[in-house]
Amino acid sequence: MTEQQKKEIAVFRFGVIGEFVTGTDLDYGEKERLLQQKSARKWSIPYSGRTRLSRSTILGWIRHYNGRIESLYPKDRADQGKSRSFDDETASLIIKLRLDKPDATVDTLIESLQKITCKTYSYSSVYRFLHSRGLMNNARPEDRRKFEAQHPNDLWQSDVMHGPKVLVQDKQRKTYLIAIMDDHSRLITAAGFYLSENLKTYLTVLEQAFLSRGLPRKLYVDNGPAFRSHHLKYVSASLSIALIHARPYKPQGKGKIERWFRTVRLQFLQKFTGKTLQDLNTAFDKWLNDFYHQREHGSTGESPFKRFTSSMECIRTAPPDLKDHFRKTARRKVAKDRTITLNGSMFEAPVALIGRHVDVKYHENTPQKAEVVYKSKSYGFLTPVDLSVNCRVKRHRWNENDIRIFPESSDYKGGQLL
Repeated sequence: MTEQQKKEIAVFRFGVIGEFVTGTDLDYGEKERLLQQKSARKWSIPYSGRTRLSRSTILGWIRHYNGRIESLYPKDRADQGKSRSFDDETASLIIKLRLDKPDATVDTLIESLQKITCKTYSYSSVYRFLHSRGLMNNARPEDRRKFEAQHPNDLWQSDVMHGPKVLVQDKQRKTYLIAIMDDHSRLITAAGFYLSENLKTYLTVLEQAFLSRGLPRKLYVDNGPAFRSHHLKYVSASLSIALIHARPYKPQGKGKIERWFRTVRLQFLQKFTGKTLQDLNTAFDKWLNDFYHQREHGSTGESPFKRFTSSMECIRTAPPDLKDHFRKTARRKVAKDRTITLNGSMFEAPVALIGRHVDVKYHENTPQKAEVVYKSKSYGFLTPVDLSVNCRVKRHRWNENDIRIFPESSDYKGGQLL
């Protein structure tokens, strides 16, 4: 398994246990409720055909997590490649048991199956088999309740609203309002109108929120492409932030920020008279800080700014190396001539990494400053290839690491071809 695959699996595991390890105080009943909920739901597990997680598996991940994402990397499985499918006789028996007992739980069906065949079966394999044949349709009413985070930065909600058109280079362009709200205080930790709602733009807003308001314990987002990206999942996990996605076609969980978008439309956009994107953001910033943040909120009875700043001891500040957590990672193989190609540019890697598959970490805005990592160890920043300098480098046949550069003014007259 490659390093990138292990990273994606580790990010997924952190997303499952994030609510248990991010510092939130949970009583015993709340922990048990979360464990049962996570054990009962279906998951899209990276590089696995399974869709269920057992209680012991989740507890094992919690025990192994030591504050570093690497502690959740998977180990090589001894039983990898073994088949778990049912034979025709067993499959027919499972279907018959289900039709005879349509209201029975999967555990009850497994008990009956084991008594007949004298074999053991896993819950996940039987569940997947029944689900694939449409035999798991047990619709139940949902338990929806209002909620509110207990402290500032316990939970942030984030979403995107389609904004008005503005004049950009003599053309009308559509705008998008990207906003992040603190659930406890209703304070907008960061927001702005942009010409795109892609991942790069969202990460810009998210970094601004971290710098100005600290780090949240949970980030509740929609299911758009930007919010589902592996890069956003890795950024959140590396900062010990649990990334939670709203269920598709279930907008009730985002009620607070949806209600705020309605306030923006009625109380700001209806009065806006500017034409350009700069006019729009200048007026919006003034309305947000001078009006919304200072006005008493109808639900909390306090202004968002006062409620947020009343418990500053709960704020977890952003680390000094915050920008490093937002870097992208590219998988590359170091060529025999020590070169790595990244975004059309060529770099030189250390000699010790020749022939190795390495991870290159870089910012999209400054790809020329790229760090090379091999087996979780940094080998420093890559150097752009300078062909004129390489032309004057003497390489020894039996010692590749002994490299000397001869200046143009030296008396060196040439050398043997290797």
